Amino acid sequence: MARLSTLARVAPGLLAGLAACAPAEGAAPSKIVYEGVETRLLEGDLVDFRVALRGAKDDTAVVDYATCAAAQYALIRGYGFARHIRTKIDHENGTWQADAVYLISAALPRGLKTIDAQVTVGDCADQGIPTV
Repeated sequence: MARLSTLARVAPGLLAGLAACAPAEGAAPSKIVYEGVETRLLEGDLVDFRVALRGAKDDTAVVDYATCAAAQYALIRGYGFARHIRTKIDHENGTWQADAVYLISAALPRGLKTIDAQVTVGDCADQGIPTV
């Protein structure tokens, strides 16, 4: 019973806090416009992906876009994995651009930033992020 009493006391504050996080009435959610992927084979299994998009609030969306492109490219080439090497990001006039390099491989590569291409492509589809 004491537990219910405590919940009853804090619930109005929790609900007010959640309401404050909701978008303002009439505010349209930002829509990301994916502007395409340019792929360049650098050397061996190193691949450079240049992606661009508009409508993102921060660089997370452009990094995700590059990751999705790398995962799909790995699958197209018959590989199952990729490892992130580096990403350079630029933001100008509302357009986010990323220049990202990945190593694609048939076996799980060594390193901390590895991608299972099949799983990643599925996640990208679930999130509505296009791939190559």
